[in-house]
Amino acid sequence: MWGKNVFTSGQSGDMLSSKLLTLVMVVQPGRVLLGMKKRGFGAGRWNGFGGKVQAGETIEDAARRELHEESSLTVDELEKVGNIKFEFVGDTELLDVHIFRADSYNGEPTESEEMRPQWFDSHQIPFSQMWPDDILWFPLLLQKKKFLGYFKFQGHDVILSHTLEEVEKL
Repeated sequence: MWGKNVFTSGQSGDMLSSKLLTLVMVVQPGRVLLGMKKRGFGAGRWNGFGGKVQAGETIEDAARRELHEESSLTVDELEKVGNIKFEFVGDTELLDVHIFRADSYNGEPTESEEMRPQWFDSHQIPFSQMWPDDILWFPLLLQKKKFLGYFKFQGHDVILSHTLEEVEKL
């Protein structure tokens, strides 16, 4: 299931194409940096920083670029902690999201056109204003555990099915 980039949709049998995306979570002892998405996909939700991998870019380079574009931060070290694939009913494109954790950073979080960064206490993460899947995998991220997941959504608020497993390495 994880080795291929093509999944089949359960309903129509159509093949799904895959879009490569990154997500960076900046974590400090007792707190996590999230950004309020101001426009585009996921607008109005708190999330990590990330976006599309561009042609000729490595996944990690894309993660660093998106973090900097959205928050002004740079990082010396990124640890890949997760890979989650998202299917949205009625959409032919699967989102293949590579999740990184940064435990140190350079600069000050600064608002961009796309994101408004804010620190949250680890015990007060605003899950009700985040994607519904975040509450399931966030605890693994905070414990520095690695994971693989798959979530099938109806619209942007209802998880129809999912798998989530802790793994030794990615």
